[in-house]
Amino acid sequence: MIALGFRVKSGSAIAVVLKGPAESPSAIGRHVVELCDPDIKETRQPYHSGFGTAEEDSKTIAQRVSIIERATARAVATLLDPHGPSGGFAGCRTAGLVVGSVIDPASVGNPHIRAHASEGRLFRTVLEAALAAHGVTTAVVVEKRLAETARQRLQRNAADIKRTIDAFGKVLGSPWRSDEKAAATAAWIALKGGGEG
Repeated sequence: MIALGFRVKSGSAIAVVLKGPAESPSAIGRHVVELCDPDIKETRQPYHSGFGTAEEDSKTIAQRVSIIERATARAVATLLDPHGPSGGFAGCRTAGLVVGSVIDPASVGNPHIRAHASEGRLFRTVLEAALAAHGVTTAVVVEKRLAETARQRLQRNAADIKRTIDAFGKVLGSPWRSDEKAAATAAWIALKGGGEG
């Protein structure tokens, strides 16, 4: 069994791929997945019109979102393509997504903070849709609950989880920062059959 884990950011995601069984997983890949068009910088933060300023024009936002949807669909198709540069993970049927928040942007009063919340929701949902189009089911975990979710779902203590995640980093090499570790943890939970947390 193969599972993907993503640490979703604004405009991109770090993906880590694990192969099961969940009791003794092995790391088989790490990738940066573009969720925007890198040639169109506004697609990295589509709800912003400049530093600290929210975009007010709904037509502009809609155009950016359309570009993001296409870019994400292409990136996921490439990642899962058995003949693609990653070697393909076409057998993957499950993925975990680590996100900063799942707050409803409409509940945020400050326009600038609401823009960030809108972007968080956008990149998460667009990635979920692109994966679903390839038959990959997803579970979302908020980053601040990731450690506890991992302990519960994997039925292991924190030291054992850390040791295993660190070993993945030795296999995959640098960089192996918090984003890669979060993605690896999400992939491991997905291998185990973890749901939302």
